[in-house]
Amino acid sequence: MNTLRYLTQSPADLFWPGVLTLFWPGVLTLLIVTAICSLLSVVVVLKRMAFVGQGVSHAGFGGVGVAAALGVATSTPATLAIVLAFCLASAFLIAALSRRRDTKPDTAIGIVLVGAMALGSVLLHLAHEWYPTERVPGWEGILFGSILFSGWADAMWSAGVASGILALATWFRRPVVAWAFDESAAEAMGVRVGTVRTLVLILVTLAIVLAMKLVGVVLATALLVLPGATALALSDRWRAVLTLSMLVGLLGAASGIVISFEADWPSGASVVLALVAIYAAARGVRAVSGRR
Repeated sequence: MNTLRYLTQSPADLFWPGVLTLFWPGVLTLLIVTAICSLLSVVVVLKRMAFVGQGVSHAGFGGVGVAAALGVATSTPATLAIVLAFCLASAFLIAALSRRRDTKPDTAIGIVLVGAMALGSVLLHLAHEWYPTERVPGWEGILFGSILFSGWADAMWSAGVASGILALATWFRRPVVAWAFDESAAEAMGVRVGTVRTLVLILVTLAIVLAMKLVGVVLATALLVLPGATALALSDRWRAVLTLSMLVGLLGAASGIVISFEADWPSGASVVLALVAIYAAARGVRAVSGRR
């Protein structure tokens, strides 16, 4: 049974002190992560990096397996550091393989994805044998996350990392925008496209690792794709797209939480389904306006 549904009988119960302490840290963390993912989503969609994000997010499963095998699965800071390092290594490996003439980008992503998933599966199995008394992460928690089990500490470090991502994205916004819209022209204007590509890859990886704890490996990429795709379906102006992307992401997150409460559905999946519904509505609006 949904933990929130078990503890509350009506939406008003969410504001009881006990429930407030349990529930709202996760909601705040979700909104923070959704906001930063929504901003990066525009660049991800423009540069067709969705499958790269998919590969990196699934590589996080391997990172969790490494952390479990090292016996630090219950230590959140150490686990996050290991998962982040593993995801960054996977992202750079995908980029390196994609630059080879004999390897297509989708092939490189597939190789890293399945390799990381298999490694994570084996290491988690071994961790259960090596540390029988320790709390080793389960498949469901890794794949689908858990919003409600986030605390105020999670909200604080999420806000810190998100602020760092936002600061870097703002500082390098001009070369990033030029690279996102026309890589060849940006290079001709003196933009170091290789450096910008690496920077964006690092920022996307950081956002994915943040999102993984909330919505899990499977659904983390959705936060980096759906808000930007929806915004680009409604507008082609840069500032309008950024604003719309953030609004769509936050609306999807809030709607997903409400759906999770009312229907007793998993929180992470509810958020993604809400974002999918908003995207479908945006495509419908664009189709109707196009006919007119």
